Amino acid sequence: MTKQELAQKVSSDTGLSGNDAKTAVEATFEAIAAELAGGREVAVAGFGKFSVSERSAREGRNPATGETIQISASNAAKFSAAAGLKKQLNP
Repeated sequence: MTKQELAQKVSSDTGLSGNDAKTAVEATFEAIAAELAGGREVAVAGFGKFSVSERSAREGRNPATGETIQISASNAAKFSAAAGLKKQLNP
């Protein structure tokens, strides 16, 4: 499902106009991204928790040449599903 399809689903389920649903979906994603960028977590009851995972610097290999390269430290978004979502996925 794309962001556009999600906005259409929200529109049809809530009765919001297409533009209002698209704005709401985009605002939701922007709010989550802003919280994660600030190093904070976003917990959605019954759905799951978004958090930031720190990846340390490490050594890797270039798959084309086999040459050893240095991969710098970085942050990545992480999602942990809540029990309610897990139950829905595994009835």
